Amino acid sequence: MNKKISIVLVDDHVLFRKGLGTLIASFDDYHLLFEANNGKELINALSPENLPDIILLDINMPEMDGYETCLWLKKNYPGVKVLALSMYDNEQSIVRMFKAGAKGYILKDSEPSELREAMSSLIHKGFYYSEMVTGKLIHSINEAEEEGNTTRFATNLTEKEITFLKLVCTELTYKEIADQMCLSARTIDGYRDNLFAKLQVKTRVGLVTYALKHGIVLLDKLP
Repeated sequence: MNKKISIVLVDDHVLFRKGLGTLIASFDDYHLLFEANNGKELINALSPENLPDIILLDINMPEMDGYETCLWLKKNYPGVKVLALSMYDNEQSIVRMFKAGAKGYILKDSEPSELREAMSSLIHKGFYYSEMVTGKLIHSINEAEEEGNTTRFATNLTEKEITFLKLVCTELTYKEIADQMCLSARTIDGYRDNLFAKLQVKTRVGLVTYALKHGIVLLDKLP
């Protein structure tokens, strides 16, 4: 039998939490590991021996809110995927949670099917961006660029793509980048072409410009 995906639910509204826990228990491939009332309670309950696959994390909580908790998880247990839960669809909350390390964001009034889709996407893709969230993030990025804002927010990039972007900002050739990343030249060409499409740029200069604009590299700290 396949191992069930373990979930931890963190929310200070008991009735909502219990109802959501019952819903998760009804999904065949998932099981609820434990519940917590706030970030502090979560931290006290976590240990390397009982880490969940996904944490459903409320944003507004007493003791330790979702932003602070997410940052702590990012630092201490980066392998645990956080799906933010909120009543708010405002841009600031969404961007702030993704910057804190959340891999997805879902509204509390979403349909059960969307919750299941979000959790499945976190497991299989590593992230979940609904149309609502994508629109908010794109608007935030465009607004920052128009206003000359220094807020740095990279769109969905894998760790290897970020490593590749950092190396692109050096004087290394693509072949030398391939050697440094222990990858074939064809794989590196694939990373480059995928990033051209994903970031909507056409040249190495475009990649460098994107990396600098979004803080992936800093002028005084190029690799």
